[in-house]
Amino acid sequence: MSHNPVSATENTLRDLLAERILILDGAMGTMIQQYKLSEADYRGTRFADFKAPSGERELFVKGNNELLTLTQPHVIQEIHEQYLAAGADIIETNTFGATTVAQDDYHMGHLVHEMNVQAAKLAKAACLKYSTPDKPRFVAGTLGPTPKTASISPDVNDPAARNIRFDELVAAYLEQTRALVEGGADILMVETIFDTLNCKAALFAIDQFFEESGLRFPIMISGTVTDASGRILSGQTVTAFWHSVRHAKPLTIGLNCALGATLMRPYVEELSNIADTFVCIYPNAGLPNPMSDTGFDETPDVTSSLVKEFAESGFLNIAGGCCGTTPAHIQAIYQAIKTIKPRQVPALPISLKLSGLEPFVVNDDSLFVNVGERTNVTGSKAFARMIINEQYDEALSVARQQVENGAQVIDINMDEGMLDAVKAMTHFLNLIASEPDIARVPIMIDSSKWAVIEAGLKCVQGKAIVNSISMKEGEAEFLRQAKLCQRYGAAVIVMAFDEKGQADTFARKTEICQRAYDLLVGVGFPAEDIIFDPNIFAIATGIEEHNNYAVDFIEATRWIKQNLPHAKISGGVSNVSFSFRGNDPAREAIHTVFLYHAIQAGMTLGIVNAGMMGVYDDLPEELRTRVEDVVLNRPIDPNNPLAATERMIEIAGTLVAGGKKEAATLEWRGTPESPTPVAKRLSHAMVHGITEFIVEDTEEARAAIAEAGGRPIHVIEGPLMDGMNVVGDLFGQGKMFLPQVVKSARVMKQAVAHLIPYIEAEKVADEKRTGQVAKPKGKMVIATVKGDVHDIGKNIVSVVLQCNNFEVVNMGVMVPAAEILAMAKAENADIIGLSGLITPSLEEMTYIAKEMQRDPYFKALKMPLLIGGATTSRAHTAVKIAPHYDGPIIYVADASRSVSVMQSLLTVDSRDAYIAEVAADYEKARQQHANKKGTPLLTLAEARANKAKLSFSGSHAPVKPKFIGRREIKNADLSVIAQYIDWTPFFQTWDLAGFYPAILTDQVVGQTASKLFAEAQAMLKKIIDGRWLTANGVVALMPANSVNDDDIEIYSDDSRQHIAFTYYGMRQQTVKPVIDGVARPNQCLADFIAPKATPDYIGLFAVTAGLDIEKRIKQFEDAHDDYSSILLKALADRLAEAFAEYLHERVRVDFWGYAANEKLDKAALIKEQYQGIRPAPGYPACPDHTVKPDVFQVLQCDSIGMHLTESFAMTPGAAVSGFYFAHSEAKYFSVDKIGEDQLLDMAKRRGLTKDYLARWLAPNLS
Repeated sequence: MSHNPVSATENTLRDLLAERILILDGAMGTMIQQYKLSEADYRGTRFADFKAPSGERELFVKGNNELLTLTQPHVIQEIHEQYLAAGADIIETNTFGATTVAQDDYHMGHLVHEMNVQAAKLAKAACLKYSTPDKPRFVAGTLGPTPKTASISPDVNDPAARNIRFDELVAAYLEQTRALVEGGADILMVETIFDTLNCKAALFAIDQFFEESGLRFPIMISGTVTDASGRILSGQTVTAFWHSVRHAKPLTIGLNCALGATLMRPYVEELSNIADTFVCIYPNAGLPNPMSDTGFDETPDVTSSLVKEFAESGFLNIAGGCCGTTPAHIQAIYQAIKTIKPRQVPALPISLKLSGLEPFVVNDDSLFVNVGERTNVTGSKAFARMIINEQYDEALSVARQQVENGAQVIDINMDEGMLDAVKAMTHFLNLIASEPDIARVPIMIDSSKWAVIEAGLKCVQGKAIVNSISMKEGEAEFLRQAKLCQRYGAAVIVMAFDEKGQADTFARKTEICQRAYDLLVGVGFPAEDIIFDPNIFAIATGIEEHNNYAVDFIEATRWIKQNLPHAKISGGVSNVSFSFRGNDPAREAIHTVFLYHAIQAGMTLGIVNAGMMGVYDDLPEELRTRVEDVVLNRPIDPNNPLAATERMIEIAGTLVAGGKKEAATLEWRGTPESPTPVAKRLSHAMVHGITEFIVEDTEEARAAIAEAGGRPIHVIEGPLMDGMNVVGDLFGQGKMFLPQVVKSARVMKQAVAHLIPYIEAEKVADEKRTGQVAKPKGKMVIATVKGDVHDIGKNIVSVVLQCNNFEVVNMGVMVPAAEILAMAKAENADIIGLSGLITPSLEEMTYIAKEMQRDPYFKALKMPLLIGGATTSRAHTAVKIAPHYDGPIIYVADASRSVSVMQSLLTVDSRDAYIAEVAADYEKARQQHANKKGTPLLTLAEARANKAKLSFSGSHAPVKPKFIGRREIKNADLSVIAQYIDWTPFFQTWDLAGFYPAILTDQVVGQTASKLFAEAQAMLKKIIDGRWLTANGVVALMPANSVNDDDIEIYSDDSRQHIAFTYYGMRQQTVKPVIDGVARPNQCLADFIAPKATPDYIGLFAVTAGLDIEKRIKQFEDAHDDYSSILLKALADRLAEAFAEYLHERVRVDFWGYAANEKLDKAALIKEQYQGIRPAPGYPACPDHTVKPDVFQVLQCDSIGMHLTESFAMTPGAAVSGFYFAHSEAKYFSVDKIGEDQLLDMAKRRGLTKDYLARWLAPNLS
């Protein structure tokens, strides 16, 4: 950036900002809408006949607010003056869209200069009118984001496409900047940034203007977080965004638009903590509301109270308003915060602050930084071939693998003679921008050609590293390139290379680095953004002059660390071992020893292949000694300076790739001289879940069996099933557990997938020969019933059965009865399996049993029906389902029981005895149920008389939420949500019993649980880094009061005149124990809400973490990888529950704020040690699912991608919804059984039939 002194205006502003919080104006667009201007008003007389060019569609200019500066200047002037009268210190020009990029849409690009000049003049005149010595006013010349994005493709099918180039943006912003300054702007404000690359183009243009004009103006920068992921639209987090733009040395950094203050708060706090400059925040007035006069839902008192809390928390230096705010809002904000002290700008440690989509900081405490080297066409022939052949998907996979393998920065080099390097660099970086799992790390743009480097800098929105610049073409060119790197917002690697050539000795390295450092720091280049590469050269080459190359680098590194403050040191590590190319073990040993000593000396980062690095202490002593002799140039023989090299060459010839570790891991496969029989290899692969060799081993077994005259099916029935039988035996003996079994199934499925074409070909031939179609042995049709979307358990059962040679037709979720029965007939199935999680599914299972009894096909066959799922039970199956069908109906408690049940039903010798045994057991269960005396019930009137009597005054008085209405949390940050995961239910999903973390060390299942947990953590990282899933949520805080003893009226607004809906509660009716002479209360959720005499509130919420899951599930299923499919679904469920936990915390502490001082760790949250509760429909305190449609309607769940099935199951399946109750005595409870009188009373209150309610409340009926 230009090395100009701070301007007088900026000094004045800094003095004011040290004294008080300054006030920015509010929305220009909102105020313009209040004037209700027509098309003719927008055109004025000057543009009354202005038309689009011939052939273009008819032009309408209404909405082009910038045109009003020329046609209705009095309106703009009046709006400015209203904001100044309200207390604004800074007003923004009406130039948000006054660039050629935006105005060309109206064919008015030629007016841009005039628009900006006149807009600045209007604002300046208003400021001069209102300025006083104690309250001067300032004009912020606004540079908006433009309607086009430099980092985001406009074409989903072409991720590298762009609808605007960086240079075009710079030209547009430079024209706008010149005009704003000409008109009298005091400040240049780049605002509402949703693409950081657009912002960097604006900052580039501003700095170019500073250089060409010799002037300097304060810069204000404001980004826009578009959703609850805490990211701007182009994907960067708030901290990454700051790292990308801080090179401009702005007066303020801030956030505006998109979110109201409530949802913006965590990002405001984050910015306040990390920014070493002033912070400016101007939120929208809540969320859009078309019924409001301003188009937004917050009134001035609400917005000002939220901004006041920001100020009291020490977050603010400047505050104002964006969309939906008016002079009344600004005046309210001014009055609310005028006496609050401003935020103190923190003094932060100096460090190298890089960014991709996420921030990356390198400081004195950082470990060595791995820079991935495989996306370099000069260093990787394979990568070069991909780029030359335009195999970009494969090239992206290389980049992705580097990040997954631990590269914290990736080096990209396109310097290949066959390539147009500028074009290749641009195309590849544009592709990377669309791959969040790659783009999250910073980019190192690597080229020996400045044109290629500059092309790369025009593509990256993050703070990149340029590799490299040097003084080989003299100081002037060196400084020119350095200044441009700074203007683009990049750190630089400086090669130890000057006009005389590359530095190869300690003296030359340090001399050049000192000179370069002084030059750069002298022109204002930040020392922390300088990374020196003192040149790593090959050692052990056989040339004596090369012996000290490694030592010279290490010592130069040490000297730079000690003498050039804040500078970093890097290098291309693979160079040091170049003389041993072709011998990877030797190279790995040299890299390991060299890095050990270089890092100790202060080497910060290095371009290195992580696969070519070992552990220093793991090197055999003899090898380590010989490597250190060459790396440290230790004298071995005074008469032979090459002795160390010769000893290194000698030991290098004995090294074997992979070493003992690799050999040990493959011992089960035998050796070429003595291979393990293929059957044993297949069995080992099954038991240990190893897929790496399964296709080649299966093919070897198939070929051997075919040669012996056997059939492809014999591979399955023979060695594969032998292996699976071992798995089954170990599983049955408790020596293997469900996660391992599912992995074994993955191996089996991949083996079978290889055999299927051979089996199908044989089947076709057999059918032609015999004319008969073979019936499969032991086939089950399994489905999650209509209205239910939960399928993890069902899928596990499917896998376990397939492992045991049963054929399974898995119909998926929400399958109607007719389709299940039709499929069973079409597939000639032996058994039907039904699964469900939600309570209404029990009724659907009963219905299917009745339909099977009604259908002659099933009635005659007496086809067995298996029942399973979380809400099912032996008693319910026996009492509610089995009586409706003459065939066997069997309750299956868990996946481990499914095999024995299937075998018992399909084995002719044992079938009848087994069915008779189950029938007798169920008859016993029915008798027990009939004779059960159950807990006695009170009448409904008696239960109501014994309700919980809570206080709603004093310390128990209801707290009014910070806002009334709904707020969406879209694309929530999964890395934050993951911190709230309760892992215990995750293990229960896999039939592993125990509490986390104790389960990891359990004597029985600890080893399996630990392995499963490690794999879950690895997948969770991929989910987060690759954004596999999207998490959306919505919360509504509404006025409410209890009515009619058991019900809660929920109101649309604080007037409490319009009822959004009534929640009809269910009250405990069982006789309660008497403690100390007092019966425990018969509770109902309505007890926790105040009656109408006291204004109270309730919360509603819905969250999901299952959006976009289908794509990944399909990929896993297509790869026959059930294990990963089930693991992903289980993690999505955990993330949804964690999201609910996280959102509840936000509500308690922030949105509602009734427990603002809560300080609970995650363990305490899982134990529910917080104030208030969040009961969910379908759970014990709130067993009625039928309230969900009302909840979903108020929350407008469709807008976040959540829906209900006809049985009130939520989709996606990984979802949670419910209520928030804030009362300090609100506790979870179970409604349990209710009497007929309560059922009838509820039917009457709700205007529903008794039969309808009885169906949905069946589990609670006595």
